[in-house]
Amino acid sequence: MKLLFIVDPLAGLKPYKDSSVAMMRAAVARGHAVFAAEASQLHIASGIACTASVALEICADDDWYRATQSDVRALKDFDAVVMRTDPPVDTDYLLATHLLGIAEANGAHVLNRPAALRDFNEKLAILNFPQFVAPTLVAANATNIGRFLAEHQDIIVKPLTEMGGSGIFRLTQSDLNRNAILETLTQRGRRAIMAQRYLPAIKDGDKRILLIDGEVVPWALARIPLAGETRGNLAAGGTARAQPLSARDREIAETIAPWAKHHGIFLAGLDVIGDCLTEINVTSPTGFQEIAAQTGHDVAAQFIAAVEHTRLAEQSPG
Repeated sequence: MKLLFIVDPLAGLKPYKDSSVAMMRAAVARGHAVFAAEASQLHIASGIACTASVALEICADDDWYRATQSDVRALKDFDAVVMRTDPPVDTDYLLATHLLGIAEANGAHVLNRPAALRDFNEKLAILNFPQFVAPTLVAANATNIGRFLAEHQDIIVKPLTEMGGSGIFRLTQSDLNRNAILETLTQRGRRAIMAQRYLPAIKDGDKRILLIDGEVVPWALARIPLAGETRGNLAAGGTARAQPLSARDREIAETIAPWAKHHGIFLAGLDVIGDCLTEINVTSPTGFQEIAAQTGHDVAAQFIAAVEHTRLAEQSPG
């Protein structure tokens, strides 16, 4: 197969931890050709979605790639287009999904589906599964958020479009900065944010559970916060511990997996704290390399095998 990965600048990817690099290495190991492009290189010419892309030779060391050829190709000429650009989900990101939607209409096989990337905000998507969610409020009005804080006394507030723990705050009634924090996050009442009851189980980790084409990866990656920190995100200094899924983890994952597959979410990363679902990540879920290193379960190989299976199923007669 010829696989195109739409990623952030290649030079900024960290080969020892980035899941996109793991995917590319797994693809090459299984005999496929790998190409890369940035979202800004997507364009439409004569009604056909195209991109300037580079063919990559993937290496095993820290100098992990070499560009071997650069040209412009129609996205439909790739066997799969894997969208891996990191949030924020801003205007540029949304425009890229529209261009990818045109590519899909041209016949391209895009993962995750562009409509799914637009339709399922990673924070708001959890509201499709209220049975798994802690008390939650989405609002721009500081008075409403203040009432929620008064009810629950200890809450987490976060923006709806960021990643890696960016913009997440823990608020209590005694926090003298709470009004300033809410003014900043809501842009003085113009932008909705999410507030959730604080979950003390964060001390045991913010668990990332991966879904690949409707299948549940059997290991979770618990991101353990630093001492004095409320965010377990690896980007915020958390440490990673792979662990088997608990019965509750599996219940959550197996409930969401068919829903995700139905909506064209080929790869999802569920975030679970204790017994509660906190996010459904659809843009660029990560954790592949940490799980593989600690358990031997090659998540990237599972991902590429699932892409192979999907393409063969689509191409088989009948």
